[in-house]
Amino acid sequence: MRRLALSKLFLTRSFFSGVLSAGLAFGICGGTCIDQSLRAQDAKDAGAKVVRHEHPDGLPVPSGDGWQSLFNGKDLSGWQQKNGWAVYRIDGESIHGTTSKFSPNSFLCTTKDYSDFELRFEVKVHNDLNSGVQIRSKSVPEKDNGRVHGPQVEIEAGPGEAGYVYGEATGRNWISPTQPVHSNFKNNEWNQYHIRAKGKQIQTWINGKLIEDITDELSHENGFIGLQVHGIGADQGPFDVRWRNIEIRELKK
Repeated sequence: MRRLALSKLFLTRSFFSGVLSAGLAFGICGGTCIDQSLRAQDAKDAGAKVVRHEHPDGLPVPSGDGWQSLFNGKDLSGWQQKNGWAVYRIDGESIHGTTSKFSPNSFLCTTKDYSDFELRFEVKVHNDLNSGVQIRSKSVPEKDNGRVHGPQVEIEAGPGEAGYVYGEATGRNWISPTQPVHSNFKNNEWNQYHIRAKGKQIQTWINGKLIEDITDELSHENGFIGLQVHGIGADQGPFDVRWRNIEIRELKK
C-alpha cells in the first residue's frame, strides 16, 4: 500500500510539472509556441547523453577535511524558503519540514550558490512521503515565475529509489538512466547521505553505499542547495522530513 501512496505523489510531481509548464507557455503564445519549444528541447536533449559509470565493487565515500556547517542549530540564517508554504522550523538539532495542504513543492534553499562540492547530511522521512535535496538548482523569474528547478537527489523510504537523481521541474523526469529499487535507506531511522558534484559528474552514497555515479551534460554547473518538502493531496498527511548535520566541502576546480 505504501508503494501505491508513493505512486500518487510521483504522479503529482510529474503531472503538475507538465501542466504548469504547458499552461504558462500556452497563455503566452498558444499551441504553436509550445510545439516549437518542445521540439527545441527534444533536439537539445537528444544531443546530450547521461552516462552512468558502473562500479561492480562499489566506490568508497570520499574522505578529507575542510567541512563547513550549513546549519547553525539556532535559526535559518543562510536559508530562504521558495515556492510552497510547507512549514520549516528548528527542532533541536534538526531542520523539521512538515507538509501543508494544497501547497506545491516547497524548498528551503541556501542563499549562496555552489559549484563543485561535497555535501553530507543525515535525513529521516515519513514512510509515505518522498522528498529530496536540490543541488546546483535555480529560481529565476523567467522560468515558471521562479519555480525551483534542477537536479534533485531523491529521499524516500525503502525499498525505493532513494539516492537517484531527478530533474525537478526541468521536464526531464529522472536524470538517472534507470532507478533499480533498493533497501539501503533505513525506514524510521537517520540515514547518512553523501553527494559529490564536480564538473558534470554527480555521485551519491547512502549509509556508505554508492547509489549513483553519472555524468550529465545538461545540468547546471552551479546553483543553490534546497531541502524539499513535497506537495501532497488534500486527503493526505500531514507528513514530515528532518535533516541534521548538514555540511559542505567546496572543491577546487
